[in-house]
Parts: sequence; C-alpha cells; structure tokens
Amino acid sequence: MPESFKAILVSRDADKKQSVTVEEMTEADLMDGDVTVAVEATTINYKDGLAITGKAPVVRRWPLVPGIDFAGTVLSSDHPDWRKGDRVVLNGWGVGETHYGAFAGRARVNGDWLVPLPEGMSAHDAMAIGTAGYTAMLCVMALERHGITPDRGPVVVTGAAGGVGSVAVALLSGLGYHVVASTGRSAESGYLAELGAAEVIAREELSQPGKPLGKERWAGGVDTVGSATLANVLSMTAYGGAVAACGLAGGMDLPATVAPFILRGVSLLGVDSVMAPKKIRLEAWRRIGADLDPAKLAALSTTIGFDGIVEAAHAIVDGKVRGRIVVDM
Repeated sequence: MPESFKAILVSRDADKKQSVTVEEMTEADLMDGDVTVAVEATTINYKDGLAITGKAPVVRRWPLVPGIDFAGTVLSSDHPDWRKGDRVVLNGWGVGETHYGAFAGRARVNGDWLVPLPEGMSAHDAMAIGTAGYTAMLCVMALERHGITPDRGPVVVTGAAGGVGSVAVALLSGLGYHVVASTGRSAESGYLAELGAAEVIAREELSQPGKPLGKERWAGGVDTVGSATLANVLSMTAYGGAVAACGLAGGMDLPATVAPFILRGVSLLGVDSVMAPKKIRLEAWRRIGADLDPAKLAALSTTIGFDGIVEAAHAIVDGKVRGRIVVDM
C-alpha cells in the first residue's frame, strides 16, 4: 500500500459553503509537478488564515490543500536543478491558492518554484522566517535601492507585532536604522523593544483619516496595513523618502492625495513576494541568513504541531497572533 499522510483540505459545496477537514492522502492524490518534497516545516501566514476561514477569496481551486510556505527534503525529482535529498524552501507561486500547498505531509510542485535552504539554516528556522520574513527582506531591499539608509532618519513599520512587521523591525534595527514600530497592541511594546524598536506608537496615530500632508516624521517605512494607515505614513514621510507597501490587513483602498508625491518627492514602492523572480528570491534569502539575528528570530516565533493549524489560522485573522508561527510537521 502507498504511504499515507495527513492533509488539511478546504472544500466548498454547491451553495459555496466552505468546510475544512483533515484527510488521509497519498502521493497519488497530489497535483502535477516535477519535484516531490517531504514537508518538514510550514507556517501560518495571514493569507493562510484567510484561506482556511474563508474570509477572503484566497482559494481559487476547489478542493485545495492550503499553505503558501514550506521547507523540506526532496523525495524525487525530474527537474534538472534538484535531486533526492536536496533541502529546499518554497514561498508563493500560487501554492496554497491554486496548487496544493504546504498543510500536508508531502507536496509536489514545479521545481522552478523552489530555492535551496540556506546553508546552516534548519527547516524550522526557514519557516520562522517564511513568506512574512522573506517579504520583509524584500521591503528592506526596496528601501535600500531607493537610498533610504540609516543616516537618512527614522523608518516606520506598521502592523509591527505581526509576522512581516516583526521581522522588518528585527532586520531594520539590526542594520542600524532607528525603527518606529506602530501597533494596535500596546501590550506588545516590550516585545517590539526586544526586537530592536527604538519607539513604539499606537496604531490609532495612523489609522484615522489624516491630512494630505503631515509633519515629516520618518525617511521611509514598511507598511503591512494599507488603507488610511498607508495614506498617513505617506503624508508624514520626509522629502525624498520612500515607503515599501506589501500588505492590506487594513483594507485595499488608499484614501490619499498626490501631495506627498508632488510636493515632497515621496516614492511608494510596491513589493510582491508571490511571483518575485528567482534571482531576487535568492538574494533575499542570502540577506536573511546574513542580516537576521538568530536570537531575535527565536524571540519572534512560536512552534505548534499539525493539529494546531486550523485554530492558529483563525487566531491570525482575529489579530491574536504575535510574530511568527512555525508548524513542525
């Protein structure tokens, strides 16, 4: 008999009512691909929470195994870049949205979607980073390309206690930036200070409707929230500054004016992690390995087992998760 493994399956009935079940699957149940991987660790991202709760249309194929990230070992490969025993990481590429994802003991994917697990990094640590941390690194790289260096002044991070925000705070502070962390959870001030935040401000300072231009408070920022928060961050960015935007936890709208762009020369830098070219992915993972303090990575992550995935998915959507969750498979 083929070896079986557990998988979380999201399904929808004729009335579009969603259900989530735990199923026993075999490799014969997996979707097409040229590399099969034993999933050793995965994680819970906000997008995974939306997929499992059905609170946003993340899942676009039914039924589906959710989970947009995994780290593990190649079991078999018909792809020229990979062979049995290779240690690999996957982030994005529609996995967990249109292609069976990480919340299963096995995954079969296109080998072009994989990158090597960085030397000396465990599967657990790679998923403590996950798409959230990889996205945070892409944001830092975007700010650097725009010339936002530590000597330019403070940088703000919104949604700072979340996954992307936590890693962004740790990375930026480690690189010498004065980090202003914005959070709706005042109880997390000590946690954010431990990660390297120099200042912690209340979410309400940025979430209310603001002026087209505010007082210049920072040279740049990483925004994970969108909507009025991003509009306010832009309005308070100093002349020639830049904001890297990568999230929409507060909404997809942007109630802003052109004032910051045409009166202060502010730049809005869009950051996409799902379809980013492999060259950029490799550089981001190299930089994470070099720039992220392992002690801070341990401080911002907690570990659960497979049986805790669904509960954690609901918690992250409800804003009850701090930092990163690693799932030990």
